[in-house]
Amino acid sequence: MTTETGYFITLEGIEGAGKSTVLPYLAEQIHALGYQVERSREPGGGPLGEALRSIFLDPDLQLDVEEELLLLYAGRRNHLRQRILPTLAAGKVLLCDRFEDSTIAYQGGGRGFPLSRIVELSRWAEISRQPDLTFWLDLAPELAAERIRERRPDRLERESIDFFRRAQAAFAARAAEEPQRFYRVDASLPLPQVEMQLRQGLRDRIPAINGKDG
Repeated sequence: MTTETGYFITLEGIEGAGKSTVLPYLAEQIHALGYQVERSREPGGGPLGEALRSIFLDPDLQLDVEEELLLLYAGRRNHLRQRILPTLAAGKVLLCDRFEDSTIAYQGGGRGFPLSRIVELSRWAEISRQPDLTFWLDLAPELAAERIRERRPDRLERESIDFFRRAQAAFAARAAEEPQRFYRVDASLPLPQVEMQLRQGLRDRIPAINGKDG
């Protein structure tokens, strides 16, 4: 556990991995363990991030990687100050769809932006709080592309298979570097089996909340 009484959990993975599908289930499982849960997302989360989200994902807008990063970190600083830290201080669980790992995977791996400069920007924005537990929904980019084919793609969903292969490799590298934080979920399996992995991951990685009184 951290110095707060709450817990910061994130869901990560490429587009089509199923994060938005399983997030409500994961929130229910955390609640069943005795915690109050707040859900959030990035881009978004705080008032500024939500205002920037439509800009960031606009399929008709062209942004270079530096502009993407500046938008992301402006929203993330606001998200951290106004949502994440207050939620943790109140003893709740903050469950977030994407955080810093997505930036490293997409802008670092996918776009090839130097990781050292992303780290520098994160420090400048004072993003000092990182997740306690990250569920990585691991899915082959080819299968992910099939899943999102039927919906109107946003700006990131329009990226190439090669972009998502690089992003996927960056997620895998992060998971290898921080095995104590990451919990890999095979997202290619049927939904009940994906949910079973999430449920097991909670019990494996955060035993301190098992049996917690409401």
